[in-house]
Parts: sequence; C-alpha cells; structure tokens
Amino acid sequence: MSDTSPAPTPRRARVRAPELIGKGGWLNTGDKQYTLADLRGRIVILDFWTFCCINCLHVLDELRELEESHRDTVVIIGVHSPKFVHEAEHQAVVDAVERYGVEHPVLDDPELATWKQYAVRAWPTLVVIDPEGYVVAQHAGEGHAHAIARLVEELEAEHEAKGTLRRGDGPYVPPEPEPTALRFPGKALLLPTGNFLVSDTTRHQLVELAEDAETVVRRIGSGERGFADGPAAEAAFSEPQGLALLDDGSVVVADTVNHALRRLDPATGAVTTLAGTGRQWWQGSPTSGPAREVDLSSPWDVAVFGGKVWIAMAGVHQLWAYEPESETVAVAAGTTNEGLVDGPADEAWFAQPSGLAATVDRLWLADSETSALRWVDLDGRVHTAVGTGLFDFGHRDGEAGQALLQHPLGVTALPDGSVAVSDTYNHALRRYDPATGQVTTLATDLREPSDAVLAGDDIVVVESARHRLTRLRLPEEAVRVESVAHRTQRAATEVAPGSLRLDVIFQAPAGQKLDTRYGPSTRLLVSSTPPELLLKGDGADTDLTRELDLNPAVPEGVLHVSAMAASCDDDPANEYPACHVHQQDWGVPLRLTEGGANRLPLVLAGMDQQDQEDQEA
Repeated sequence: MSDTSPAPTPRRARVRAPELIGKGGWLNTGDKQYTLADLRGRIVILDFWTFCCINCLHVLDELRELEESHRDTVVIIGVHSPKFVHEAEHQAVVDAVERYGVEHPVLDDPELATWKQYAVRAWPTLVVIDPEGYVVAQHAGEGHAHAIARLVEELEAEHEAKGTLRRGDGPYVPPEPEPTALRFPGKALLLPTGNFLVSDTTRHQLVELAEDAETVVRRIGSGERGFADGPAAEAAFSEPQGLALLDDGSVVVADTVNHALRRLDPATGAVTTLAGTGRQWWQGSPTSGPAREVDLSSPWDVAVFGGKVWIAMAGVHQLWAYEPESETVAVAAGTTNEGLVDGPADEAWFAQPSGLAATVDRLWLADSETSALRWVDLDGRVHTAVGTGLFDFGHRDGEAGQALLQHPLGVTALPDGSVAVSDTYNHALRRYDPATGQVTTLATDLREPSDAVLAGDDIVVVESARHRLTRLRLPEEAVRVESVAHRTQRAATEVAPGSLRLDVIFQAPAGQKLDTRYGPSTRLLVSSTPPELLLKGDGADTDLTRELDLNPAVPEGVLHVSAMAASCDDDPANEYPACHVHQQDWGVPLRLTEGGANRLPLVLAGMDQQDQEDQEA
C-alpha cells in the first residue's frame, strides 16, 4: 500500500530570541516601550544598523518594499548599535531616524547590549524571529531582501496554519514633521549669481537660497522620493547630496539613493539624468561604459578635477569619474575593499568617501569611515594626510600623523593651499595645512557639519543637524584641541594564538542554489591590522573556510574579512533565473589569550549549525 501523506516540512533551525534591551529606549512608537512578548504572533525582523554605515543605509532602502507589502504580519525593528562615539548620543539617533526616512520602530542601544545578546559581528545584520519568538535566520551585509521576503511568505503560511500568526497594525507611530526651511541639508554650492544651491536631502529637493544664505528663492524637485526628469516642479530626487558646477553653467547633482548623477539647468530649473540606471551596482556589474547604462552605488559627492567629474562612490568605497564629452563613466580609484591603503589608484582602498574638493594638482577627499583626509595626485596615486584606519578616531590637533578626526563628510579647498574639513561627528570645522603638516580647529559647536563653501572672506558651513547654513569668518588664529581620542567600542573577541579556523557561514536561501555557471560562486579575502598578526591565511581564495595562523607575539589587532557569495533561483523551467549577490565586510577586533577560541564563525546568511549543536549539547 502506497503512502500518500504529504512530505513533512523540513525542520527549520530555531533558537530562542533574546530580549530587546536598549538604554536609549524606543523611537517611532509614540513613547511606548516594547518587549518581544508584545510582538508575539508577528514576524519580527531586527535590523542591526548604525547611521554612519552606507551598507546599513542600503538595507534601509532594500527593506522598504518588504515593509509595505507585509505590513500586517511583519514588524521591522531597527536596533541602533553605534560605531562612533557621536552615534551613541540619543539625539543623534533621533536625527538619523528622521534624516533617512526610517518608518519602523527603532531601539536605541548605545551600550550594544542587544548586539551582544544576539552575537552580532557586523553592520548591517538582519535577524528574523518567527511568531513564536525563535530566531530562524541571520544575514550579514546587504542584498538579502529577496531571501527574507521568501522566508516571510513561508512563515506566514506555516504560522497561519498553526494558528500562531497575529495580523494587524504594527507599533510604528510617525513623528510630527518640523516646519524648517531646510531639513538635514547635505551639501552646498555657491552659484555665479552669489546665491547658494543646497541639497535638501531629507526632503528630496534642491533649494536655492539668496546671498544671505537664509531666504528661499526657489525649490527644485517635487519633494517626494522618486526618480523623474523634467521641470523643477515635477523632477524627483532621492536623498540628493553632492553638487558641482560645470563649465557650461549647469550643476551636477549626486542623487545618492537613486544611484545616479543628475544635471540641473539653473536657468530653467530643468533636471535630466547624466549617469546611472537607478539600480545599485553589485559585484560583477560593468565598471565602465555609456553613463546612462552603468549602475552606480550611492554617489555622495562630486567635483571637477582634470576635466572630469570625479564621484565619491560611497556605496562601493571607490572613486569613479564621469567624462562629459564622451558621456561615459568608469572606476578611477579603489578596489571596493574597505579600508585605508595608499598607492596606485587601482590598488588603493577607501572607506565610504563622502566629500571631494579639487585644486589644480590635488583632489582632496573626506574618507568618512576611516576618519581620514586623503588626496589623489595628477598621476592617480592616493595619499593620506590625516587618519590611520577604520577603528581609531577622535578630536586631536597637532602634527598630522597623530591628529584625529571623527567621520568627516566634507572638505573645502582654501585660498592659501590648506583645506577645511567638515569634521561631522566632532561638530567641528578643522584645517589641514600641507605646508606645515599641522591640523588645527577653526570652529566648534557646529551640529553635524557636512560641507562648507567659500563666500568672499567667509566660509559658509552646512550645519546638517541644525537644518541651516551658518556663515563664519575664517579666523586668523585657530583653536587647538589636544587629546580626545577614541577607538570603536566593540569588545575584542578572545582567540587562542596559533591556529584559528575561520568559517564564513553561507546557506543559499530556500528556492536558490549556488551560482556556479561561470566558476566558483564564493570569494573570501582576509587581511589584518597590523599585518604581522597573520602568519598564515591572508589573501584571496574561493573557499569560505580557512585556517589562519595568529602570531603569538602580537597581543591584539583587527582581522579584516570580506566575503561574497552568489546564488540563483533554482527553477529548471526558468531559462534565465534571477541571481543575487550576498556580500559583507567584517572588521573583527581580536585579543590573543591562552584558552581563547580556536574557531571564528561569521554568518553571511543562514545559521551557524555548529554553534547551535554546541548550545544544544
């Protein structure tokens, strides 16, 4: 007799979800505090993010569609987990939630309590909790929205059948809008008329201000998030940032969340698209070609240097260039690896370049995640003036080799050959003088300055979190700040010296398989700071598991791990299956301790089965 009963549903790995704890409390909930028990019956997606992180901002955008299409079953909760000291300030988190249009509850966790409870190691990380309160999936990095959407549909069906799904309105309560002329402006440009053009980022517009830097002359853009060319009232942007003036009088706009460059005709207010497709660049996408056919990734600033429009491509840690005559774009510097490495353009590493300023012989850039001021020479070589890497930051003046910044977003060339740095998270305007190698402070008590422009003898600063432009007289004598220094506050992972097994966990999402059509579908790149930490195991390979040899003579350091995996929909009937790239960079602080761990698991997608087996044992 044949068995016609349905096949049992495969057992999904489940771990009881820890409680949600955050000293800063809840945002976007109308002041109500929540526990996991309050959310029982809903599918909960925890988004561990911090507002400095471009990959985190990408994930916010990826989640918008999921948030809308499953609003009655899914509750997304942002768990804000700071990297920089400034990001631990509650008001800064409040500002960021509005700035980036976060339309779900956010738990402010300045002490990383929930981060530690969930053993998170990377920004961003997404954790899926089922309606019964169990963790069923974890994903690090971006590019996972498709997999999570499929999992959500499976969980909806499973728990609807079990009677454990609770539908209804979520806990999100929008804040009251503030009636300011600008809202989190990003960058500014002095027009030939003497007026200022400002990217009014959160309102998705450009705003022209009169010479007083206060009076609104006109607004360009509908004010609704979108991607549309046309006259001033109909054109649409999505969180625009950088601005640059071309020789023909037009303005190039870095339309950040649209992954595009736009052109504004100041005479008519008309907006057209110069470069980008509206889609985000992924590994494997073209890196050069006709500008309107090549994907970009979160262009944050633009500047004209050497006859080209250089682009701070924050989303992929590179500099690109747009050639106006040929209407083409191409990578100009950077490898897409995140970090601070100088040298030839094609070997340099950047970390979220966010501000550009050109002189005759140098392109200056604010490299925000390394808290660095860097520059490119006419030969294309990359140099660092201030900054040491991803984990050291602060407010310290003096000799450039020991000076510190904190997540700068803007840089401005000054007439004497020095540069002003909008030192965003230090709320300061700093100055670097190449002639003396000294760093000084020009002004403090600014609120998240993100750019500055010269206007006569004055410098006009974009005070992003005060929603205004602020005019300052350039001082003859600068302030000097001696010794405020910080390191990223994540606790180091204690590991044993000698052999360390690195396991990057990747399980292709349900309904997908590894994409091996063109060779290996995975890539793992490992390095360390200092380099002497690794005696063996650095470099690139296709295996996601690697044996490392840690130098017992180096007591602590940072392991840099970059992983990528490609998967495609597993449907034999589909000749052209949709394919997806999953990628993440980790910087893991290590402390070498006798008796420490000899295995380091990093979850790219899925669940660490060995860790789960150890817990069950």
